[in-house]
Amino acid sequence: MGTNLSGVIDVTSEAARYDVSVKEVLADKQVLSRILKYSLEEFKNMSLDEIMRSMDEPVVSRLRMEPGQTNLNRVEKQSEEDSVPGEGKIFYDIRFSVYLGEEMIKFLINVEAQKSTNPHKLHYHLDNRIIFYLARMISAQKEVEFTKSNYDDIKAVRSIWICMDANDDEDSINRICFTQENVYGKKMELPNIDKVQGVVIRLRKRENAVTSRNYLIAMLEELLRKEDVQRKKKNLEEKYGFVMSVKTEGRLNEMCNLSEVILEKGLEKGEVLKLIVQVCRKMQKGKTVEEIAEDLEEPKQTIEQIYKAALKNHVDESQKEKIYEEVKLCQ
Repeated sequence: MGTNLSGVIDVTSEAARYDVSVKEVLADKQVLSRILKYSLEEFKNMSLDEIMRSMDEPVVSRLRMEPGQTNLNRVEKQSEEDSVPGEGKIFYDIRFSVYLGEEMIKFLINVEAQKSTNPHKLHYHLDNRIIFYLARMISAQKEVEFTKSNYDDIKAVRSIWICMDANDDEDSINRICFTQENVYGKKMELPNIDKVQGVVIRLRKRENAVTSRNYLIAMLEELLRKEDVQRKKKNLEEKYGFVMSVKTEGRLNEMCNLSEVILEKGLEKGEVLKLIVQVCRKMQKGKTVEEIAEDLEEPKQTIEQIYKAALKNHVDESQKEKIYEEVKLCQ
């Protein structure tokens, strides 16, 4: 995002389209096969071609939505959502099934693109949301994958989260899973506790960070980096073995073109208003520009402009619209 807020305007439609374009890029089977191979134990010995042949066609949600929100104008598509009586609906960024080996073991997998892991920005801890998604991916199988008490027919679920807010030394892949601990007596054999797993892949937020030593992280950072589309295609082909099919090339072109539009136009108004409220609250606690910028992980220049406008309005978050207008006109 631009660091000068003088050009801030509402770009909701472009941002929504960009979010969808990122999901479409991540939903490319060439991308998903690499994510599975290098983040999940079950697929590490399979070739990329084998994984791709084992995958159903991924379905991409075209919504920007948090759990609990609804959109009455959307077209219902069961394959991108879970709807459980009494539990409400949950919408997935990318959802697909993949089969493993001769036994045709079915995995239900969803992939989520997440801008932040910061609980102050999210207003919840990401691990809680991952646990919720995994639980819903299991409960939604009732009367679909298994009936009555045929619990052995439950399919394995994997929820993979790609988060784009790590500092330069924080790129990582973390797996969340059940573990068995023998508290007393003879240890039981519980062969199916690995059916539920979550994965968090943390990418660095700085565009020019040194290339990660991890193949998957390096590939994803290259894929999602805001750079010239021709250079991106060349790097993906030469470094990571991508084949530039018409579909893959089209998805990359769309994402890169939209990222340029958003960079030119700046932050959405709603995002700025939320940022103004956060800055005002931290100013009331006596925090400096530098401290607020670090806490919120925003550019210092952005926070400084809001800080000055907030001072003129007595650091009153109820005046956020007025502060917004002053920031917008600031040169």
